Amino acid sequence: MKQNEKIRQLARHTPDQPWRRKVHEVIFEADTAAGKLFDILLIACILLSVLAVMLDSVTSIRQAHGSLLVKVEWVFTLLFTVEYILRLLSIGHPLKYATSFFGVVDLLSIIPTYLSVLFPASKFLLVIRVLRILRVFRVLKLVQYLTEANQLLRALQASRRKITVFLFTVLTLVIIFGSLMYVIEGEKHGFTSIPKSIYWAIVTLTTVGYGDISPGTGLGQALAAIIMILGYGIIAVPTGIVTAELTQTLTQESISTQSCPQCSAEGHDNDAVHCKFCGAKL
Repeated sequence: MKQNEKIRQLARHTPDQPWRRKVHEVIFEADTAAGKLFDILLIACILLSVLAVMLDSVTSIRQAHGSLLVKVEWVFTLLFTVEYILRLLSIGHPLKYATSFFGVVDLLSIIPTYLSVLFPASKFLLVIRVLRILRVFRVLKLVQYLTEANQLLRALQASRRKITVFLFTVLTLVIIFGSLMYVIEGEKHGFTSIPKSIYWAIVTLTTVGYGDISPGTGLGQALAAIIMILGYGIIAVPTGIVTAELTQTLTQESISTQSCPQCSAEGHDNDAVHCKFCGAKL
C-alpha cells in the first residue's frame, strides 16, 4: 500500500506537458530516431569542442587562429548551456539529475568558459567534457557493455571497505619506511626531511622508481630492496580484492537504455515498469 501511494504521489509530479515529454524523449532516451540523432550530434559537438580546446593550447595554432577558436568555444558552450537547462526542465526532479554523475559533469563542462572571462587559463579545464562521451554506450545501445559496467561498479562498491583498509595499511607502511630511511640516510644523500623520504618510499613501493633520490649506504640500500620486493606483492592486492567481488556479482541481468522521467536514472531491467531508484513509472 505504501509503495502504491508513493507511486501515485510521484505520478502527480510527472511532467505532463506534451513539450516536456517530447524534450525528455529526445534528450534522455536513445530508443527513438530523434533521441539517437540528438545524442550522436551531441557527441560530435563534444568531440569538436574538446578538439578546439586542445588546439588552443598549441602556441602556433593559437597565434594564427586564436580568435576563431574562442568564438567556436563560446558557440559550443552556449549550446551545451541550453541543453543543460532543457535537461533540468524535462524531468520531474531536476535536483536529482543535477546531483547525479552526468548532471555534475554536464555542469562542469560549461562553467570553465564563463570563468575564463575572469581566469583565462580555466578554459583548458573544458577537457572534462570528454567524460560525456560515456553516453556513447547508451546511444549505440551497447547493452552488453552497460551490463558489464554495472557489474564492475557493484564490485567496486562492494570492495570499497577492503580497499580503504588496504590504502590505510600502505599509508602506514610508507610513513614508517620513509622515517626509517630519513634516519638511515639523512640529508647527505638527499633525504632532507621525513615528507621527502615518504615521497621516496611511495615512489619505491609502487615500483615507479624516478631515481631523483636514492640511498647511498648499505643499510639504506637493503631497506630499499625490501620495499621494492614488497611493492610487487602490494600491487596485486587491490586487483585480487576487486576480482573476488566481481566474481560474486556476475549475473545474467539485461539492462535497458531507458531513462527515468523523474530522476533521470538509468540501468533498469528490460521488463521494468517503475524506476528502481525512485519508484516513478517508466
